[in-house]
Amino acid sequence: MSWALRFQGVGNASAVALGSAMATIERDGAPWLTIDCGNAGLDAFIAHYGQVPSAVFVTHAHLDHVGGFERLFGSVYFDPARRGQLPLYVPAPIVPLLHQRVAEYPNVLAEGGGNFWDAFRLVPVGEAFWHDRVRLEVFPVRHHWPQTAFGLRLPGSLVWTGDTRPIPEMLACYADADEVIAHDCAVHGNPSHSGIDDLEREYPPQLLARCVLYHHASMRDAQALAARGHHVALPGQLLALPNPMTPHTSS
Repeated sequence: MSWALRFQGVGNASAVALGSAMATIERDGAPWLTIDCGNAGLDAFIAHYGQVPSAVFVTHAHLDHVGGFERLFGSVYFDPARRGQLPLYVPAPIVPLLHQRVAEYPNVLAEGGGNFWDAFRLVPVGEAFWHDRVRLEVFPVRHHWPQTAFGLRLPGSLVWTGDTRPIPEMLACYADADEVIAHDCAVHGNPSHSGIDDLEREYPPQLLARCVLYHHASMRDAQALAARGHHVALPGQLLALPNPMTPHTSS
């Protein structure tokens, strides 16, 4: 069994050419779990796989990460075989925020008779959840406001930070098994996002060596990060992952 991470987009909210930050964990070459659902990221997903995601984890409710849900709703709701079946894993504190952002508009169907959540199988999650008999872990990150953004860990394989400032205390706990770390990073940081100076100050070299940086402001900035010796993600890139050590449930 082989595992990989495909980046649909690696840009920040204004870096349209790089696509919105979104990625999909693949198992044996097939999409297994998609992280976030921005508009540009969803376009890239459909262009590559020829279908919409079959399972989604949401890191936070900023629109460059959830703006594709209106389109995803239409694709799933009007397919009787899929309506209500797509698992949507959402950290519990984000559920009301996601509802306010994308689900609360009155009469999601012009003719009435349907609710936004009818299209999905909403699964509020805490510190961990099971997807397809594999256990994943969830942890809070530092982005804009407490308890509004979360990272994802596939133990032994991948840590996806989502949008965040440096989180050395979290990675000491949730990236302690040599996982590949996909980390928010730009050339210049701000109160909601990491800059490369922040990461180089906060993280030891051996941890930085496992980081693949995304959420760039431009291709020029991505190239500047690479010139400093860091691994940089590009749109459409497929990154091989170690096999997870997460135990599967018995059949």
